[in-house]
Amino acid sequence: SVPSLTLMTPKKQTEPQTNADRARQIRHLRELIAALDRRVPHVERSGEAASARDAAALRDKALKRIAVLEGKSAELRG
Repeated sequence: SVPSLTLMTPKKQTEPQTNADRARQIRHLRELIAALDRRVPHVERSGEAASARDAAALRDKALKRIAVLEGKSAELRG
């Protein structure tokens, strides 16, 4: 049996307060995306298709969050 993976999320979503906070969050999200992109699928493993779908969905969410954070940084600068 393959152990299930539970993604941990913060109990309360808080918006970053400064451009430095936003930059740090963006850097971490980009690191997550890079790790997901390095992931090599193992089609012979049970549950791999679901893992690949989950990874793609997580990557998409990270990209959307980066877009939001970058937009807020631009608003503060503009």
